[in-house]
Amino acid sequence: MKFKPLPELDLSFSASVIPLFDEVTNTASYIVKDPDSASCAVLDSVLDIDYAAGSISYENAAKIIDKVRELNLSVEWIVESHVHADHLSAAPYLQQELGGKLGISDQITRVQETFGKIFNEGTEFQRDGSQFDKLFADGDTYNIGNLTATVIHTPGHTPACTSHIIGDAIFVGDTFFMPDGGTGRADFPGGDARELYRSMQRVLTLPDNVRVFVCHDYGPNGRDFAWETTIGEERSANIHLQQFPTEDEYVAMREKRDATLAAPRLIMPSLQVNMRAGNFPKDDQGNVVLKVPINKLTN
Repeated sequence: MKFKPLPELDLSFSASVIPLFDEVTNTASYIVKDPDSASCAVLDSVLDIDYAAGSISYENAAKIIDKVRELNLSVEWIVESHVHADHLSAAPYLQQELGGKLGISDQITRVQETFGKIFNEGTEFQRDGSQFDKLFADGDTYNIGNLTATVIHTPGHTPACTSHIIGDAIFVGDTFFMPDGGTGRADFPGGDARELYRSMQRVLTLPDNVRVFVCHDYGPNGRDFAWETTIGEERSANIHLQQFPTEDEYVAMREKRDATLAAPRLIMPSLQVNMRAGNFPKDDQGNVVLKVPINKLTN
């Protein structure tokens, strides 16, 4: 499968990026601000959950809300880079408190169809992406004040992964990690290591100085957590792409490595909630419930 070239981009301006890192789920969320106005977007927010106790809270969401209000910002977009399997989205709560439109890849329908079957969802679960305000096609743009954000599809980790190019920055979700962390896994249902390699090669056609913001970091070898790098650093130093530079070499490594990885701790609640745009499933009596299908999540 060949990806079309990136659309024509204006990389001459610099968005203001405010990172917020959750050490429980190792997730970096971002407030991306137009430097010339009060407009901003929120990318990949986190909802706190105590899975064992069956309770949720809003500490991470509150940090975003407090920062937005402290800076007198106006949220225009709440964006999900993909349907996360390792943390729950706080999008509905943020939308309730701050407004903004909720967007995700138009390939969400593939994810909803796959996991709708795995979790044995009834016909009341819509598989058309209608839980979101905007479904982004490859090459779509949206505005954050005077900034233009461009969406590119970067599937492989999941079928509905997107990267968002905003000025001289790209937000890559789980496609890349920091160079010493390598790249995302591709073994969830619908994932594909070959697609992931080609998605990364598409991103790496950007200029060296483009800033790269990752969604997760695990502090390899005990270093401090980090979430910002550059295209040049990913191209020259990403451990997986350096050690396994050809497509076939990378796919063989990724598939072998993925076979050894444990499932994310929060995969069960995350998938059920995030494919619903951050909303929880309910039973016939309106009670919030989560399912645990047995032996259904291996690819």
